[in-house]
Amino acid sequence: MSDLFADFAPPVPQAPVDGPLADRLRPATLSDVVGQDHLTGPDGAIGRMVAAGKLSSMILWGPPGTGKTTIARLLADAVGLRYAQISAVFSGVADLKKVFAEAREHGRLGRKTLLFVDEIHRFNRAQQDGFLPYVEDGTVTLVGATTENPSFELNAALLSRSQVLILHRLGADALNELLARGEALEERPLPLTDAARAALVASADGDGRFLLNQAETLFSIRLPELLDPAGLSALLQRRVAVYDKDREGHYNLISALHKSLRGSDPQAALYYMARMLTAGEEPLYVLRRLTRFASEDIGLADPQALVQCLAAKDAYDFLGSPEGELAIVQACLYLATAPKSNAAYKAQKAAFKSARETGSLMPPPSILNAPTRLMKDIGYGKGYAYDHDHQDGFSGANYWPEEMTPARFYEPTGRGFEQRIAERMAWWDERRQTS
Repeated sequence: MSDLFADFAPPVPQAPVDGPLADRLRPATLSDVVGQDHLTGPDGAIGRMVAAGKLSSMILWGPPGTGKTTIARLLADAVGLRYAQISAVFSGVADLKKVFAEAREHGRLGRKTLLFVDEIHRFNRAQQDGFLPYVEDGTVTLVGATTENPSFELNAALLSRSQVLILHRLGADALNELLARGEALEERPLPLTDAARAALVASADGDGRFLLNQAETLFSIRLPELLDPAGLSALLQRRVAVYDKDREGHYNLISALHKSLRGSDPQAALYYMARMLTAGEEPLYVLRRLTRFASEDIGLADPQALVQCLAAKDAYDFLGSPEGELAIVQACLYLATAPKSNAAYKAQKAAFKSARETGSLMPPPSILNAPTRLMKDIGYGKGYAYDHDHQDGFSGANYWPEEMTPARFYEPTGRGFEQRIAERMAWWDERRQTS
């Protein structure tokens, strides 16, 4: 750190001795941050910027409890910047103007400002545009934090002026390190069996703050004996799954479900469907997606797939939750284990494209409707070959517009029931050639 900024580096605030455990364990340096070595290590983007003594504006994108706020504060300390923080949840235009005015005044005194904006995605597009001139002229070095995909939630102009750095959910090793630090600070071990300790780590789902809050609860009570997993579950509140039904988590899980079904992995498909339903997704939405899958990725390879989905919808309508959810599980497993074919899906796209390009062509006169004598007199329906009057119930007639070469939209696969369909179509094609 240069002497110019030595007096202006903000001290890392010390939590009071009776403060929350998560605050008392906040890292004092970037090297103390757990689970984000890919960013804070010597070869990481943040590590390299700190070594060079110069930060660029950045967006920290990651799940809750992974250290975004802590990293921002430590960055200011590491390169000698004044630290300012606002939250998009509680701040408006007036707050932004005040922050920028203060940053400009400090800039005139040689004190550059790192502005940390928590939940930056909650600012609307116009407010996000308001950051641009202050970022461009160096009034502030912007560090934004978001749990949402920046591609969807942040302006392209703001993204083009910032690096997007992805924080990982904390793994088991990092979470266990946090517990060990908590035990060292409290000078006593958690009252857990090894199995219960593993269950506690798993329940955090990568969120360090949540884990330390749960540990603090355990430290606050005196237990006559160590808790096993069942005792731990009874004592601590169950963690609510992180899932926003109108945001990226929603689309990620439905994509994972769809692709697991397509990949014929019933175990993974059931897992992702359970993730959605236990987090509060509407069962009828899941059923709609399963029904779409039945036609898009199975089709006539197993015509019963669509029937299973519609039956599951009827069963759920009849039974409701939780009994009706078993029918959804049955449909999910049926789809995952059924033979796969997207032939009907490809046929739809090809046929719709052709229809848009040739939509003005008339069908051949022989298959036109002739409800009046005038229509019959001008040739409508003349020469129509009634297939049931022919051997094998097949005439081999041409049903395409006269100006159009017959096309092939549907090409059945050799999987499941489509193998039999392919054999029928081959037989019909051969008869057409010889008729």
